[in-house]
Amino acid sequence: MDKLSRTFGLRDPLRQAIASGLPVYGTCAGLIMLAANILDGIEGQESLGGIDIDVRRNAFGSQTDSFEVDLDVPAIGAPPLHAVFIRAPVVERVGETVTALATLDDGRVVAVEQGSLLGTSFHPEMTEDHRFHKYFLERVRANR
Repeated sequence: MDKLSRTFGLRDPLRQAIASGLPVYGTCAGLIMLAANILDGIEGQESLGGIDIDVRRNAFGSQTDSFEVDLDVPAIGAPPLHAVFIRAPVVERVGETVTALATLDDGRVVAVEQGSLLGTSFHPEMTEDHRFHKYFLERVRANR
């Protein structure tokens, strides 16, 4: 995604739009693209930035290590959200102005928000639960 954004001249316009307040929701690789720092990126890999976090790619292992779990996410209410993790990243550092929205039982952060930006390690589009997408749309409406 990073290489394509640079190849097609999208990286700088996207960075400028994000810095200007464009609401963006990044899932999985999208979370990596919104992170300030990628701890284990390949040589030359860059992000668009925007969320003051450090992420680790494929933090849970390979494709065969993908998993599903129910998460408590107070921002979207009960019941717990069924989350699908596919070669997912994990947030290893959360900046002062970042809110952690969800964590695994072991404390690892898997959903964050900062300003008009939202990011999740998991794929809410893989389930019939649309609360995270509704949450994002409500934030977009509120910030218009």
